[in-house]
Amino acid sequence: MHDEDRRKLLGQFIRSHRERMTPDVATPRRRTPGLRREELAARAGIGVTWCAWIEQGRNVSVSPQALARLAQALALTAAERAYLFELAARRDPAVPAATTTSAAPEGVSALVLALPFPAYGLDRLWNASCWNPTAERLFGGWLGPDGDRNLLRYTFLSPSARTLLPDWQDRARRLLAEFRADCARMLNDPALERLTNQLCRESELFAQEWEAQSVSGREGGTRTFAHPEDGLIRFSQHTFSMAERPDHKLVTLVPC
Repeated sequence: MHDEDRRKLLGQFIRSHRERMTPDVATPRRRTPGLRREELAARAGIGVTWCAWIEQGRNVSVSPQALARLAQALALTAAERAYLFELAARRDPAVPAATTTSAAPEGVSALVLALPFPAYGLDRLWNASCWNPTAERLFGGWLGPDGDRNLLRYTFLSPSARTLLPDWQDRARRLLAEFRADCARMLNDPALERLTNQLCRESELFAQEWEAQSVSGREGGTRTFAHPEDGLIRFSQHTFSMAERPDHKLVTLVPC
């Protein structure tokens, strides 16, 4: 979406919700539905002109703090507030800073353990947040007792990954392109910066591909593994995102 279209949507969203609000004092012959612009500006503690410019979709920089006051003045729900910040391309100051590794949502954990074939959960940095025994058997170097747990570090730095993945370089490149697509939601994330800086230092291939800026959607398809005990095995990979926790993924490998 272009910035101009995003600004217009932001202005329309604020105006629509302003017009739904109940005025503090009912007055006769009131032409404006809901709150007047100056009333919203007063509630949010921002200038009337500034409020008008935002609603008109002008190219003005709105701080996260001003957006938070607008959200409170408009009595937005959690979903509406998140949408407001998404349209403004700002991070909500009320959202706590993400930790390095996130626990798996209950729904992901339950599904992973219920599946008979390899399945695992990934957090926003693609750390394994949960997995089942069949996934641990397949990815012993990653999910085993001595595994690193981060899928990128495992793929680019672990010698066992190069053995397990017959097409290692192509798989590593595609994995990083898919991960970069997720990075748009993690701008200015210190944990992301630490992870990518480490991998750039320790993996020449990662550094080259990170610099190349390749981006790809998470795709399924056939995945081949050269397992040390089971030999050459193939799976069909499927990835699912949680509606309530889009920062987590459920990945399944169905035997072909």
